[in-house]
Amino acid sequence: METSLYRPVKQFLEGLGFTVKGEIGGCDLVAIKGEDPPVVVIGELKLSFNLELVLQGVDRAVAGDEIWLAARLSVRGRGREADRRFRQLCRRLGFGMLGIGLDGSVHLLVDPAAAFPRKDPKRRSRLVEEHRRRRGDPMAGGVSRGPVMTAYRQRALTCAAALAEGPGRLRDLKATVSDASAILRRNVYGWFLRVGRGVYGLSEVGQAALLGASSPADRERSPRA
Repeated sequence: METSLYRPVKQFLEGLGFTVKGEIGGCDLVAIKGEDPPVVVIGELKLSFNLELVLQGVDRAVAGDEIWLAARLSVRGRGREADRRFRQLCRRLGFGMLGIGLDGSVHLLVDPAAAFPRKDPKRRSRLVEEHRRRRGDPMAGGVSRGPVMTAYRQRALTCAAALAEGPGRLRDLKATVSDASAILRRNVYGWFLRVGRGVYGLSEVGQAALLGASSPADRERSPRA
């Protein structure tokens, strides 16, 4: 699975001084370093180097300072990573290439270059804001199914956890989650019920979501972990 590539690439970029988080704004990973403005690296993962991976990189280029394409190295060394034309295409686009061995080793195939000017500052700022607001790194990059543990979902789970024992007052929840009012009133996931003026409880859907976030498989995703 593509998620098996996330950890080696994350460790590689962390070695370069970046803070790395997975599945942000549709990107497999976003890595940030520095402030005002930060350096933004976007990484895309595939089990093999192919045109779809390059096209994803082209789409992400308007929001990042560097684009890294990472894929599993072919067993016989005859994959696209060995194709001089493919590597040259990545160089011309300014993309970095990382090959991941079966043992998790990371091989730098092409250095990235800032060939693309930033053209979408709003998209870039959304990635940076989500990266900064997300607690920890709850999602491995490369996930293609299931809900993404966004910063908003983390805060909604925190509200749900506070209501696990019974209905609670909105003003009390705001002490833990500053935007609890907006989260409960919008009720995006259908987790909350208004039981009185300024008082909310959990719906059955909310109770199930809280139990799922507390299971061993999802424990890292829980804001209480």
